[in-house]
Amino acid sequence: MVSGQTIGVAGAGSIGCFVGGMLAAGGRRVALLARPRVITEIEANGLRPTSFEGFDQTITRDRFALSENPSVFENAGVVLVTVKSADTAAMADLIARHAPSDAVVVSLQNGVGNATVLRNRLPGRRVLGGMVPFNVIALGNGRFHRATSGDIVIEQDAARTAEMLSVPDLKVRPTANIEGVQWGKLLLNLNNALNALADLPLRRQLAQREWRRLFADQVTEALAAIKAEGIKPVSPTPIPFGWMPSLLRLPDPVFEALLGRTMKIDPEARSSMWEDLQHRRRTEVDYLQGVITGIADRRGLDAPLSRRIVELIRQAERNANGSPGLTPEQIRARD
Repeated sequence: MVSGQTIGVAGAGSIGCFVGGMLAAGGRRVALLARPRVITEIEANGLRPTSFEGFDQTITRDRFALSENPSVFENAGVVLVTVKSADTAAMADLIARHAPSDAVVVSLQNGVGNATVLRNRLPGRRVLGGMVPFNVIALGNGRFHRATSGDIVIEQDAARTAEMLSVPDLKVRPTANIEGVQWGKLLLNLNNALNALADLPLRRQLAQREWRRLFADQVTEALAAIKAEGIKPVSPTPIPFGWMPSLLRLPDPVFEALLGRTMKIDPEARSSMWEDLQHRRRTEVDYLQGVITGIADRRGLDAPLSRRIVELIRQAERNANGSPGLTPEQIRARD
């Protein structure tokens, strides 16, 4: 990336607006591709990234480009892809038509297959996988609030893209094993669906042992599946994944003390899948639990809890009434 080029954000929803806002606050030239609803909100209020750690700054409109037209990428040196996984191929086609051929494309998406989709749709371009560990809540009036901790991780490259993207209040770290990092994030993201079904803030949900037991049982199913595939996930916390199911099943006071040392969570944080249900949007369950059930089908494994959660999320999507507010017992129940 050379002087004067922009950092494009392809799909400025919650994560894209927060990351783009933090980059702009750090002095980077930023161009956001967003939907009309988001554009209207930001035009009226400015772009306000905030964090549970205390960061709070409103970025005025003269400090970044904002458009629903993908030509906003015409001077991009880097394009950060932040759309939902199902929209990856369509966004790749827009990038192919509108971004310079030497622009670095970075996937900052949930799931494990998006970088492959981007590479297949963007032959000859440099595509890097990435992982965003934290949760962002859209609070309205242009405010996008980071509610959990962690640094962005992207695939290491000779151009030192990770280091170039880092700003004082948004760290981006390189890794030589992005596949392991992404699988590690997928395991943690299995709680997204539970949080969406529970209709509880993340901290309150994780403080309850029965919810953690559900999470632990999902992780156990997933670890068996990915072991069969020969995959070794990298934990984004100091806790190895082999210990995780047992630790999740600990009594509440013990787990609460452990969680406080490894991850910071805003009291009002909720999962992106909960937000999708509230706004009647398609969720990414097929790219999380659906990945585990797909492996189980190929390998002849049993993954009944993962299948049950996929079924419940799809039912909630069809009902279009937001989170169903289920209990752990209702999630475990079979018709």
